[in-house]
Amino acid sequence: MLHRLLLCLALLLPVAAQAGVNLAAVPIGRMDLAWWRARFDLTLDQARANPQARLVWLGDSITQYWQRTGAEPFEQVLPVWQRYYGKYDPLNFGLIGDTTSSVIWRIDHGEFNGLHPKLVIVLIGANNLGATHWGAHLTVPGIEAVIDDLHHHVPGTKILLVGILPSIRSAWISAETTKINNQLAQIYARSDVVTFRNVGEVLERDGNVQASLYVDPRLHPPQPALHPDAEGMQRIAAALAPTVSRLESVRHQ
Repeated sequence: MLHRLLLCLALLLPVAAQAGVNLAAVPIGRMDLAWWRARFDLTLDQARANPQARLVWLGDSITQYWQRTGAEPFEQVLPVWQRYYGKYDPLNFGLIGDTTSSVIWRIDHGEFNGLHPKLVIVLIGANNLGATHWGAHLTVPGIEAVIDDLHHHVPGTKILLVGILPSIRSAWISAETTKINNQLAQIYARSDVVTFRNVGEVLERDGNVQASLYVDPRLHPPQPALHPDAEGMQRIAAALAPTVSRLESVRHQ
């Protein structure tokens, strides 16, 4: 799957560079992947079945992890989702491996058709820094494009933009994560529609990422810390809760 994505991008990059196109800010679907197409179709079905949804989480695998369960306590993320978001008739639009470009594609291809949520929570950008290696100069405009696309498709909806969470992948990724979050904080500091919150510190101690709050190091074989576990997600939900409550209670404009 990763090989096919990289091959596709390798073919697109020279053309995009010539045309001055930022691939992180344009729609790129992944419909050639059967599992991705099935997950996307499921989000459409869930949206049709739940048009009264007041809250939507939109993002990549970290968002999809809100529905994770398993044999171990650290995998029990779904109960956290139900406790913090169940009362909002929520929808989970998280897809594994998605970048900003794939989120834009999903929005453009009907994911929000028929929906009028009071609040959309956006958490995206971690995968831009992975295989595609799109740094802050590409990812920040990509996230802005996601926000602008949401404005177009669900006007009047409040948006809570969550900063890219800390991970333990590489020094470059950590530096770019900080750079992206700092830039987004400035861009949306005075916005009436977009509220930016960087809650990554709840996953850190003394400025260092706590690997014990992530699922990935417990996998077999272990992988770099990227996806918060049940405790990590609970900390994120708790940190966002006052903002979610305030924004969700605001009437549509």
